[in-house]
Amino acid sequence: MSASPQVRPFHREDRDQLTVLVNAHAAAVIPGAGVSVNTVLSSLERCPEEYVTDPWVTERLTFVVEHERRIVAAAHLLRYRDDPDVGDGYRDTGHLAWFLHFPSDGASEDGSADAPGPASGEQAAELLMSACLAQLTRWKVRTRLTDGQLPVPGVAGVPEQWPHVRATLERAGFVHTGHTEILLIAAVSELPSPGPAPLPGLTLHRTLGELGTRFTVRLDGRPIAYAETSGTLERPERHARPGGLADLADLELPEDPHPGLLPWLLGEIRQWLALSGVDRVLAYSGGEDDTSDEFTGLTAHGFRELSRSARGWTHRAG
Repeated sequence: MSASPQVRPFHREDRDQLTVLVNAHAAAVIPGAGVSVNTVLSSLERCPEEYVTDPWVTERLTFVVEHERRIVAAAHLLRYRDDPDVGDGYRDTGHLAWFLHFPSDGASEDGSADAPGPASGEQAAELLMSACLAQLTRWKVRTRLTDGQLPVPGVAGVPEQWPHVRATLERAGFVHTGHTEILLIAAVSELPSPGPAPLPGLTLHRTLGELGTRFTVRLDGRPIAYAETSGTLERPERHARPGGLADLADLELPEDPHPGLLPWLLGEIRQWLALSGVDRVLAYSGGEDDTSDEFTGLTAHGFRELSRSARGWTHRAG
């Protein structure tokens, strides 16, 4: 007779199995995605990328569910301070920074368990969620939120590839109150080839931007468009496997751009990323509308849709 799953606080010796759980969920969203054990461990202590919100965190706690010596579910919780310097949307709130569990044996595509086996993923998920909600109650926070912010580049919210996680959140009373983000990916080799500028007087200038390397397009010296790429996604301590990944962190085009502007800009970015050793690049569309100019422009020039992720969830206690 097999033992029942048990919820307990994370121990350092869980680090390898926890990383397997994190990377399994990430790789279902982005091909080949994964981070190192060191990255996962570091993310439980602080999140340096969130330089505004991370200092507002006053408590961090990680739970795991162990079943027959295997970590089958885990969650990371954050409590934000109730102080005047904390932003209104975060003050005195509790966040499920992320919540992960393996699906049940025989789980259907909508996340429900048709034929759960002895190591039921649903059972583990329910035990873990109960522990998380109990902890948030003990913290006496004003609001309970989640947004699935894994320490893996490009993976946030609840992607459509995780119906089992979405089902658990909804059963627990979490409601999607935010937006849907479309994640795109392109092989750098499939971006437009570099070529001559499509208009006389069009020049490209590379500088440091707020998010990474900025490519500013100028027409007769006047800025008309720009894009920023970030190559910091694959920091050395994050590497779990070889291969370079970057993202198109920001893109701004004029309202009625010349049809050759975007492919020319992407061609210049392709050349720079190739020289940087990057072979894949991510991009994001901040809405459900797949007819936007940005979405259609990117998908016409090498990008393909990878995932749709539900960002921003609020707990409705009842």
